[in-house]
Order: sequence, then structure tokens, then C-alpha cells
Amino acid sequence: MKPLTLATLLPLALLPCAASAQDSVAALRAEIVQAQQHLQSLNARLDALEQGQANPAPTSTVPAARATVLSSTTAPPRNEAAPPAQTILPARDSVADPSTAASRPDNAPSPNDTELKGFIAIPGTDTMIRLGGYAKLDAIADRRAAGDTEQFIPSSIPVDSPHRDVSHFGMHAKQTRFSFEARRPTTHGKLRFYLENDFFGSSDSYQFRLRHAYGQLGNTYAGYGYSTFMDADSLPDTLDFAGPGAAAYLLVAGIHHSFALGKGNSLTVAAEDPDSQLANTGDSDSSTEHLPDVSLIARMERDWGHLQLGAVLRSLGYHGDGRSDRTFGGGVQLSGSYAVAERDLLLFGLVGGKGISRYTADLTGSNLDAAIDADGRLKALPLRGGFFGYTHYWSDLWRSNLIYGQLQIDSADALASDAFRRSRYAALNLLWSPAPSWTMGMELLYGQQQLQDGRDADTLRLQGSLQYNFIK
Repeated sequence: MKPLTLATLLPLALLPCAASAQDSVAALRAEIVQAQQHLQSLNARLDALEQGQANPAPTSTVPAARATVLSSTTAPPRNEAAPPAQTILPARDSVADPSTAASRPDNAPSPNDTELKGFIAIPGTDTMIRLGGYAKLDAIADRRAAGDTEQFIPSSIPVDSPHRDVSHFGMHAKQTRFSFEARRPTTHGKLRFYLENDFFGSSDSYQFRLRHAYGQLGNTYAGYGYSTFMDADSLPDTLDFAGPGAAAYLLVAGIHHSFALGKGNSLTVAAEDPDSQLANTGDSDSSTEHLPDVSLIARMERDWGHLQLGAVLRSLGYHGDGRSDRTFGGGVQLSGSYAVAERDLLLFGLVGGKGISRYTADLTGSNLDAAIDADGRLKALPLRGGFFGYTHYWSDLWRSNLIYGQLQIDSADALASDAFRRSRYAALNLLWSPAPSWTMGMELLYGQQQLQDGRDADTLRLQGSLQYNFIK
């Protein structure tokens, strides 16, 4: 602690002297002597406190620990320039809030959580922890069969099914989630550990499902969570959990490292767990992986929003009874956000390539990365699509979102006639947030699936949701 000095106390000591014009020089010198004696007494008490010779009133170690951690992690006041480690994206309301779990250079906080609210200090350490999550109830009514009754996935809409015209109503709370986060400063940068789950692990019960389990030290990430190829900050605000099918969305194990280029720019290189999802496989055929999926992401952040350009390269393969083959796949995605007027926001994403169906929300797990033709050759399937979302704030409490997306595979020669060709996704909602921790709303969804032979089916869904956030 800095010692008290005469320069600190002298102005205060001289105030009584300046108030009286009749004070003599001797009286003034006496006041100075008294001030010096008092200063010596204060410094002696200060030394005793620092050396543990006094018994000051007990103080909690929590504020000190909190100050240590938050001084290196929290955002500055809005009227100050943000340091390079802070995200400069505009904050936005989101039901699912995918931005919170996303990895960021130097473990900068999410634009929706710049103050890192809710962290608790562990006494005697520099570590801060936070428990988060929310409870969400969804009530869903389908005009026709939608295939998946809990998420709106157009590629699952049945075509020419005898139950196609059967309506359905259901309720579930599987999007409810819990999260645990820990942060601390180290000599090698800021350390973050993040763990999150929901209950979408089973189609007929509330089975625990891991969403995120990773650690990040400085700019190096390792663990399980969002693929580096996807852009969590571009995902629209929907009550539906799945979102537009053309959006890049994948949870995967991997490692990546980011290079900060200054002025909100960064470059990220990643290696992630591969998975060749193949069509037209025989009983003895199984996918083989020889190399990780490799991604390269360039990102630019500004106060008006962001742009992200990502590329992924994949090695696809299979081995069967007397036959095998390998091929390469890859693709690119351009995505971003743009602030309109005071609070409105435009979100978008464009994706295209071959052998990357696994990376899209609509087709992950659908075995449409590549197909085995009649000669046993493996052909990466071409894919293209895009989406946009627009958020409009009617007031501080009310907002709406308009979303549209389309995803397409054109490869009739490699796929069966009843295989997926195209999906369309549209949503319009009205959300009310009377308090930061409480959101409810209604959403109208439209989806269509078309097969390779031209047959199609569509449906309408009305979804109502009520959500309570644990920390917000």
C-alpha cells in the first residue's frame, strides 16, 4: 500500500489556517508540526497493519479475487474503447443464446455477456466459477406430420407417408440446459473451462446430452463443442431449437488455435474429429477416416457486426468386402451480422461445397456426405444453401424475427430417387421479455422437403415457448 505523504494531508491541514487572516507565522508553523506528527502516526499504523501487527476488522477475500479475475476478463464501460481481448460485436437478445458457449480469441466474453455476470470467487484463489442455464417449455402443434416432433427439421418431413395428413400436438422441455464455467488468469493467458448439457439425448426420454466440454488457454482450444467451421454469432433467434437447415451447425471434438491480427481481425486453424457419413453402403461397407477435418477461418469484427469466411477440407473413405475407395471433400461458408438502425440486426450465412452435409443443421447424421456408385467409387455430394434472419425490436420488451433458408443437393445420378434433394425453412415469431430472465413467445414455422425424383411434402408448425434463465 502506498504510504501517506505530507503533500497528501497538508492542504487539509492548512484549511483552518487559511480561514483566519489573524493567524501568526508561529501559529502556522505549529499547525504544520501537528500535521507532521499526525502523518507519522498514520504511517506507523499503516506499517503495523501491513506487517500483521494489528487486528483490523476481518475482510472477505472474495472482492480481491473477483477484482483480480475480472480486471483481465470483463468489458470496459461502454464509453471507453475496448481492448483487443474484448469482443466489439453488438449485443443481441437470443432465446438459445449460442454466442455464450462459443470460443473466442483470448477468451473474450460474449457480446451478450460483456460483464460476466454471476461469477463467484473461490476464496484463496484467482478462479471464478459460474452456474448457468435455463428451463424452457415448448408446446408444439403440427398441421401435418413433421417427422421430428421436437425440433423443426424439414429433411425429416415424410413424403408419401400414409400418416402424412395426421396432425400432432405435444409438449417437452428437452431444450432445458445447465452450464458450468470457470475462468482464471495465468502466466500464459486467460484460462476458461466450459461445460454444458441439455436433454436431447433420446427421442423418447429426457436423456442427458453433452453439448460442450472444453478448455481454452489464451488462444488454444481443446475439447468438445461447436465446430470451428460454424459461426454461432450468425444463428437467428428462434424458439425452434434446430434453426434454419442451411446454417453450419455441428458439435464435435477438436483442437484449434486463433491468431489475433489486431483491429478485431483474427485467423483460426482447426483439426477436428472426422466422420464419413455415406449413402448407398452395403452390409459389409463401413466408413474409414485417415485424416482429421481441417478448417481455416478468417474473421472480422466491428461495432456494426461481423463477417466470417471459413473453409473446411475433408478426407472421406470406406472399406467393404472386396472394394474400397477414398475421396476428398471440402467447402466454404460466408456468414455474418449487420446492425440496422438502433437495435435491429440482419444475420446471414451462405454455404457450398462437396462432402460437407455433416456440417449443416438439416443434414448432419443423414449419411449424405458422399455416395458409393454402382462401380464402387466414392463420390462426394455437391451441396449449396443459405439463410437470412432479421430481428426487429418493437420496444424494449417486444421483438420479432423473420427467418428463411434453403439447402440443396444436386446429384440424381449418385442417389436413390427417394433421397433428399432440397429443404426449405421459414419462421416468424413474436417474443416478449418482461424481465431479463423471463421470455415467452409464439412462432409460426413452415418447412418443405423435396426428393430427388421431384416428390415433396410440407407442413406448418405453431410453437409456443416459456423460458426462465438462471443467470441473465
